[in-house]
Amino acid sequence: MTFFLTLLALVVTLGLTWRYLGSYMAAVFDGRVHFLAFVERLVYRLLGTNPEQEQTWKRYAGAVVVFSGVSLLFTYAILRLQTWLPMNPQHLGNVGSALSFNTAASFVTNTNWQNYGGETTMSYFSQIGALTVQQFVSPAVGIAVAMVVVRGFARKGSSTIGNFWVDITRCLFYILLPIAFVFGIIFVGEGAVMTLAGTATIHDVLNQVTQTIARGPIAFMEAIKQLGTNGGGFLNANSATTFENPTGFTNFLSIYLLLAIPFALTYTFGKMVGSVRHGVALLSVMVLLFSVWVGFTSYGEHQNNPAVAAAGIHSTVGNTVGKEVRFGDTSSALFGVASTMTSTGSADAAYDSFTPIGGMGLMTGMMLGEVTPGGTGSGLYTLLIYAIIAVFIGGLMIGRTPEYLGKKIQAREVKLAGLAALVMPIVVLVVTAIAVSVAAGRAGPLNAGPHGFSEILYALTSQGNNNGSAFGGLTGNTPFYNIIGAIDMLLGRFAIMIPVLALGGALAAKNVVPESLGTFRTDNGMFVGLTIGVILIIGGLTFFPAVSLGPIVEQLSHGRFF
Repeated sequence: MTFFLTLLALVVTLGLTWRYLGSYMAAVFDGRVHFLAFVERLVYRLLGTNPEQEQTWKRYAGAVVVFSGVSLLFTYAILRLQTWLPMNPQHLGNVGSALSFNTAASFVTNTNWQNYGGETTMSYFSQIGALTVQQFVSPAVGIAVAMVVVRGFARKGSSTIGNFWVDITRCLFYILLPIAFVFGIIFVGEGAVMTLAGTATIHDVLNQVTQTIARGPIAFMEAIKQLGTNGGGFLNANSATTFENPTGFTNFLSIYLLLAIPFALTYTFGKMVGSVRHGVALLSVMVLLFSVWVGFTSYGEHQNNPAVAAAGIHSTVGNTVGKEVRFGDTSSALFGVASTMTSTGSADAAYDSFTPIGGMGLMTGMMLGEVTPGGTGSGLYTLLIYAIIAVFIGGLMIGRTPEYLGKKIQAREVKLAGLAALVMPIVVLVVTAIAVSVAAGRAGPLNAGPHGFSEILYALTSQGNNNGSAFGGLTGNTPFYNIIGAIDMLLGRFAIMIPVLALGGALAAKNVVPESLGTFRTDNGMFVGLTIGVILIIGGLTFFPAVSLGPIVEQLSHGRFF
């Protein structure tokens, strides 16, 4: 009953904010919100940019790549030099070169994959000045790129698609910073730790034990961790620890925050293109697939773990292995699905201890391309890629030139959409094949057999999708996994973004074609079903052989250890 009440509260809360947050974001990117205009002007002056001068898609893409490249170097430098930087009460040493490269690539790409324990590796300055900064700017980049595609549909005969520096500045100051500040205060009020003091030392006189308790400026990082679909926690246990996620209410808020912007962007899309019905159609795709995955994964976690059952232990309350008792099995499954079907990757349970069915739910949620609802910005533009492919297929079915929102979908648009859709599966499967083919890759998994393969596949799927969640059984802090993981993350981010920006530019240059009786409708149930079919075919069938070797074989093994 508690689980269904949580679901109901989540649906109501997201439903109430969907329209208002989506409408507000549309106003922000249309330039109708100005209460921080004096800050904007200062930023533009420092950047040396003219906010009235828009960019072509090529200049926009160049700005994205340059900004992200500088961010990567900036983050890498801080991690490599943290011994000599301030705010290091634990006197932690410099982070190694391979781990610094992996971590910098991780946070710049909105992945937040962590091959380290935050409390034992990163100083406060590294956590705040490098990692938390990227937790703000990397989702802002994703939203900015999504706005390019939206403008591509909204504009006609235009050679420009906006100004990157304006888009990212407005996203930061009008959306991410204010919302994160408010929810950061709520997290503090609920008991999340927020201090710049060093570790606390506890002396147990009775048992003659001394314990060191890690703490730090956690609460405000927690807010943007979820809101920006980042996922990287201050502490190694992430949202399973009470210092980050102290109560059931903060657990609910975390789920809400990581879903709020991705869902609301569908209303932003509908508002900016002048047809909210089209936004509702995209929302329907997200909600239907998300609901199926929540049900599937929750069912899997409400069953007894096969490995536990094989040991002769029978549980009547589902799979409690690796779970926080205060959250339970189904709420942990809901958190996991929300985290993996966005690009968040945060965790309030040990995903490595999920049942084979539950783990498969998390893994396949990422394999769909994280479009239901996906990350901040990346979810919308990836879904629009699938929508364009669906429109193309629908146009072929009725024998007409495909059109979406009055824009003809021709060879160039289909090629760009196809390229963007295939990058992630190709990259993930190639790096997974490399990992299982070399000794350095095979040395990583904690377990043998299908679960060991699942640990490798999950890790590289997570990084390739810029998700960042982990099964936890993979030894990732090795030169091999640090380097191949960084390449996986960078390709999974920018090899998709650049075709998406080119697609936005191509659409903006087109004129609108009037609707006719033969036009394929893109705001009804048939379009929703066709788009879901395309997502399942591209995302599902592409990975089915790999999934068959991992969680499916493990489930059929009935808890057998290899």
